[in-house]
Amino acid sequence: MRALYLAVDGGNSKTDVVLGDESGQILGFVRGGTSSPHNVGLPGAIEVLNGLIRAVHADAGLPFGAPIEAVAVYLAGADLPIEVSRLQQAIEAESWARRTLVDNDCFAMLRAGTAMPDAVVVVCGAGNNCVGRAADGRTARFLALGPITGDWGGGHDLADHALREAARGEDGRGRPTALSRAVADHFGLPSVEDVSIALHFGDLPMDRIFELAPVLFEVAATGDEVASALIDRQAAEILGQHRVAAGKLGLLDRPHALVLGGGVLRARHPQLHDQVVAGAKAQAPKVEIAVLESPPVAGAALLALDALGLSTAAEPVLRTEFLRRRPGLVPALLDGSSPSLAD
Repeated sequence: MRALYLAVDGGNSKTDVVLGDESGQILGFVRGGTSSPHNVGLPGAIEVLNGLIRAVHADAGLPFGAPIEAVAVYLAGADLPIEVSRLQQAIEAESWARRTLVDNDCFAMLRAGTAMPDAVVVVCGAGNNCVGRAADGRTARFLALGPITGDWGGGHDLADHALREAARGEDGRGRPTALSRAVADHFGLPSVEDVSIALHFGDLPMDRIFELAPVLFEVAATGDEVASALIDRQAAEILGQHRVAAGKLGLLDRPHALVLGGGVLRARHPQLHDQVVAGAKAQAPKVEIAVLESPPVAGAALLALDALGLSTAAEPVLRTEFLRRRPGLVPALLDGSSPSLAD
């Protein structure tokens, strides 16, 4: 009988679930909304996952309850050891598989990006995060609880700051910047003041602010100093995360991989990408840099196969399966969501 596994990657905006077998074949693949416990709570996360796992069985043409050897669940919001432990216990109680693996979604991105045993991943999507691993099993991670733990950056922060600078540039408190005109034009309003009032009264939903991250990069590319300063700060934050994580693991002077993930970094905006590549090589001359091409759920699948001792033969097939499915990566978006720069 073939061995089956479930793999879950749950971010702040979407959750991907794969059901696959020991050969690397993908039998079922579905997507739903966020399953981060920070967003929906632990019971809400289990409810989302349960619905998606039932759906992926149906997509694979298998009855729910078919024997599954391992389920690998990697979620945003699983940051502290106690959070990982509680999530592990809650998932084990569902009996989805004989073996349960749980951790932060960054580890899935890391495995998707490289097979090197010494590696660091920096994720810049909706927010920023970073984890690292060493060949001896040690890991490095940040608390990643938002501003209360010093976090800065990612698409949401960049968009917020773009709006602030646009408003301050328009009313004179800040330096003049082309962001002011660009922000007003993006929302089809005469001024940033009008944008702010529309947001205040709800005529524009607050979540539309996040649309400004690509606007920021467009303005920065014209040489605007205010916009460029925000991109420079983001580059410094990414490099700081790599430096600290690699330093904790003793990798700065050793060969290791640096995987760049998340929508902001995957876009390879030259002003950000070139700074990150040059800066990473300056602080770790032997680093090998890769931009994540496979979806993070591929990493969760590989970690499940690793745990079962099946990844050596299955990995080439699995990666080919994901490449074959692009650009229509997922057969159905169960909640109508779609990926964005911040994913």
